Amino acid sequence: MAASTDVESNSRLIRFTLRVLAGVERIGNRLPHPFWLFVFMAGVVVALSVLLDALGAFAVSPVDGERVEISSLISSDGIHMMLGDAVENFASFPPLALIVAVMMGVAVAEQSGMLAALLRRTVTRVSPKYLTFALAFTGVSASVISDAAYVVLLPLGALVFKAVGRSPILGLAVAFGSVSAGYDASVFPTPGDVLFAGITTSAAQVIDPDYVVNPLANYFFTAASAAILALMITLVVELLLSKRAAHMTVDGDASDQDLGDIRLSAAERKGLRNAGIALLAAVAVIIGVLLPPASPFRGEDGGILDSAIISGMAVVLGGLFLLLGFVYGRTVGTITKAGEVPAAMASGVRDLAPVIVLFLAASQFIAYFGWSKMGEVLAIRGAELLESLGVHSVLLFLGMILVATVMNLFITSGSAQWTLIAPVFVPMFLLLQVPAETTLAVFRIADSATNLISPMSPYFAMALGFLQRYRKQAGIGTLMSLTLPVSITVLVSWTAIFLAWWALGIPLGPGAPVR
Repeated sequence: MAASTDVESNSRLIRFTLRVLAGVERIGNRLPHPFWLFVFMAGVVVALSVLLDALGAFAVSPVDGERVEISSLISSDGIHMMLGDAVENFASFPPLALIVAVMMGVAVAEQSGMLAALLRRTVTRVSPKYLTFALAFTGVSASVISDAAYVVLLPLGALVFKAVGRSPILGLAVAFGSVSAGYDASVFPTPGDVLFAGITTSAAQVIDPDYVVNPLANYFFTAASAAILALMITLVVELLLSKRAAHMTVDGDASDQDLGDIRLSAAERKGLRNAGIALLAAVAVIIGVLLPPASPFRGEDGGILDSAIISGMAVVLGGLFLLLGFVYGRTVGTITKAGEVPAAMASGVRDLAPVIVLFLAASQFIAYFGWSKMGEVLAIRGAELLESLGVHSVLLFLGMILVATVMNLFITSGSAQWTLIAPVFVPMFLLLQVPAETTLAVFRIADSATNLISPMSPYFAMALGFLQRYRKQAGIGTLMSLTLPVSITVLVSWTAIFLAWWALGIPLGPGAPVR
């Protein structure tokens, strides 16, 4: 009787979840492409600037006591900015050059096969006893290769679980859950760190023109979170999902698939070893040039955190990826001469074409928002309201997580979503004495946790396709029953990690303010 009640209760939960997801999908499908969303928002900013200018909207800056008034974009100066400065607005958009610089290097590492080999090496060398944690930890940190992590790790996770006698369906769930829900946490600096830092810098400069967020601003937090989230995913998998997967029959076309070529060849192992040596050598060189107190690589006052290495982290990361990819490629034969490197770098730029198109519209939206002073007035007025209400910082963080989490169900691009909301949250929180680096850390939680349950994500459909290779009758409900527990676990646990981190006053990253 109890078992029957449990089954009925689970069935009702799945039906309710499916209805909610169907609603999300219907609403999400009605949203325009992010490019047009930014075009529309830019139009809204233009219209509001005219209205608020006519109404005499203003705020008093708490920084210098100066009166900040909203300027109409439909004015001589405003039209000149929108038309005459459009190219400059695009070219000077902080994330643009940063992400291009990094991705050209990442492309070499990816084209050489090094990144895929590194993932395969990580999950095929561990004991079956620790396989779930190893796969989860690899997945959480796999964002270093951006969206390619999904393509590599989802089928790999299923195969390695099958190889040790466990359900490939469970391996697929672990891989998808960890890559997707832990996307913004990693033990490695990632291209996303560079992109988010640029967007956050642009938003922070609404209040402080000299404010700069470096790409490693959240590194301590994200690196520690990667290990903790992998552990939490492991617990929910072993305690709950393993029982769920045990009742799922493997009957798809891939049920008889073997490990094939996922094990590394001797050449690939040598390539990774040589790349590791190159990495150690590069790190030794970086440490060597920073050690002398009078080193020109240090900052103006001899500091390391304001050194050229840290401020130029995008170039350093891109160069490291390029070096390691070249060494690996020369070893295994995927790169035979230096002349092939520029072509590999160009492939990275081609892959960025959709992002660059999006940035064209996003940069204009940000420029309009900043020039009209609307963002500054909104931030000041919002901060004054929250301060008068005595809202505790914890409630501010939870409120932002709620807003961004809901948005993430519809706008799955982290860069698009952060570009949209950073101009509001970052300046507002800065005026409430919350550093921009802290606001970025809060956003990471919301941007990651619900990725794997959003039907708007193309990788949700990809995961479902892989799942149906092992279970013919699998549908959205099947996948949801495997991913929803991971999503909730990551959202709750990562929020708790952040709040504890913030309460203890631990720095989020090198040079980042504690509070």
